[in-house]
Amino acid sequence: MSNEQVAPETKGVDVKLLATVALGPEIEGMAGRQLRMRMVTIEPGGVFGPIHDHKDRPGIVYILKGMITDHRNGVATDYGPGVGWPEDRNTTHWLENRGTIPAVEISVDIVRQK
Repeated sequence: MSNEQVAPETKGVDVKLLATVALGPEIEGMAGRQLRMRMVTIEPGGVFGPIHDHKDRPGIVYILKGMITDHRNGVATDYGPGVGWPEDRNTTHWLENRGTIPAVEISVDIVRQK
C-alpha cells in the first residue's frame, strides 16, 4: 500500500440525508435496498476517510461547490463544481478538501436498508 493510500480518519465533514426511496416495492429483486441522496460538506483541510470501498454500494457523486481531491490507487484527482464521478465495486478511495472554501457534493448511492 503506497503512502497515498494511507488516509487519516474523517474530520471536518458534515453529512445531511436529503432523501431515500425503498427500492423493494419499485424494482423486483431490490428488496432490502434503498436509493439514498446525501449532501456532504467537507471543510477546508477536512478528510472523508478512512480508505473505503463501494462493494455492494454503487453510487455517483456531483460537486456543487469547492474542490474535492479523490485518492484512489495512489492517484490524487481534483474535482471542482459541475463535475462528478462514479463509485462502483472497483472503487477504493478516500476524499479530502485541499482548498480554502467548503466543498459540497451530492452523493447518490444504493445501500442496504437498516
